[in-house]
Amino acid sequence: MATTQSPCPSPSPPAQHVVLMGGDKEIEETSHEFCNTFEEMHLKDELRRGIYSYGFETPSLIQQKGILPIIRGRDLLAQAQSGTGKTAVYSIACLQKVDPSCPFTQALILAPFRELAWQTHNVISKMAKFMKGLNILRVVEGGAISVIARKVAEAPQHIIVGTPWRVAHMIYSEIIDVSHLRIFVLDEADLLLSQKFKDKIFDINSNLPKNAQTVLLSTTMPQEIIEVAHQILNDPVQILVPRDELTLDGLRQFYVAVEKEEFKEEALFDLYDSIQVAQCVIFCNSKCKVDYITEDLRSRKFTVSSIHDGMNYIDRDRIMQDFRDGKNRVLVTTDLLSRGIDIQQISLVVNYDLPMEKESYIRRVERSVRFGKKGIAINLVTEEDGQMLKDIQEFYGTKIEEMPANMKELLQLK
Repeated sequence: MATTQSPCPSPSPPAQHVVLMGGDKEIEETSHEFCNTFEEMHLKDELRRGIYSYGFETPSLIQQKGILPIIRGRDLLAQAQSGTGKTAVYSIACLQKVDPSCPFTQALILAPFRELAWQTHNVISKMAKFMKGLNILRVVEGGAISVIARKVAEAPQHIIVGTPWRVAHMIYSEIIDVSHLRIFVLDEADLLLSQKFKDKIFDINSNLPKNAQTVLLSTTMPQEIIEVAHQILNDPVQILVPRDELTLDGLRQFYVAVEKEEFKEEALFDLYDSIQVAQCVIFCNSKCKVDYITEDLRSRKFTVSSIHDGMNYIDRDRIMQDFRDGKNRVLVTTDLLSRGIDIQQISLVVNYDLPMEKESYIRRVERSVRFGKKGIAINLVTEEDGQMLKDIQEFYGTKIEEMPANMKELLQLK
């Protein structure tokens, strides 16, 4: 596919704005420039109206540091906790840079799962509600290709939000033209650059103009992923927080010791009366276990729903919407739900299985402390899990205590 330069106005010359905070240690910070308010960013009036109508009043720290470099044309590698407004960083920057009068796709935003892509599309569309002539297209699995093709034919789709395989298919089929793209965004970049998605991401990247800027954001950024990221980044601004600052304030963490794996079920049943006082997510490490635990709970007359990426898209969408609406209070899932999904009512997370990777722990438990709320995480731990529990505590510099007898009182969260 051609890689000619877009006829749209070129971005402003890159500013020498660099913020470096390494994964294990502070590296070098050559500039302290950031914006305390959205007014200081000199955003379009209609965009600023959309930001305020969405509910933002002042930018969070990651927004203060991350939006301006993107607007100025710099590549960005950013790590920040979920719930701190990462989605708004690239959404605001893309909306500021995209020109509705230019009849080409100018921004491409990828997310690993369709649920996250739907959420991102919703956020950016709401912020753009006052921007006339701007089209934003969602391209995910389960969406009819004919509908996507018709929308592209009818009007330029200035911003595309999608998942890797469906977007790649649209590019290969020449339904989507990315030859004039200006911004390429990877949300949950650590997963998108892992073995599962890496080849597809690099294939998509190979079809983009060489002068397109790249923006990578994630909650966790292991060193090996940083090394892969630099293969598609060009002298990026980096905002990386130390791992011992990732554990969130307001989160209480406990473990329940069980002798064997098969005893976890009874421990979960014992917890069930307590978890009924809060909207709860129960994490398992496999789809099979999600299905098994769900059926076992239902067989005992417990009300519970479940979701994983092996289910059809219609059921997934319905279950997620019911959970958001509070119709279902307990949801059993895989790590599908640990990636950036905003459900504000969750106040309790149960790890039926400890995650297989330490980096996944923070993504799971922070579901319960979104937007500054207080929350609780409970981990069911066998003797075999003892080393992983120890590793998690050392990795994040945190303390996971044995669960007290008055757990039901603790769950009466204010």
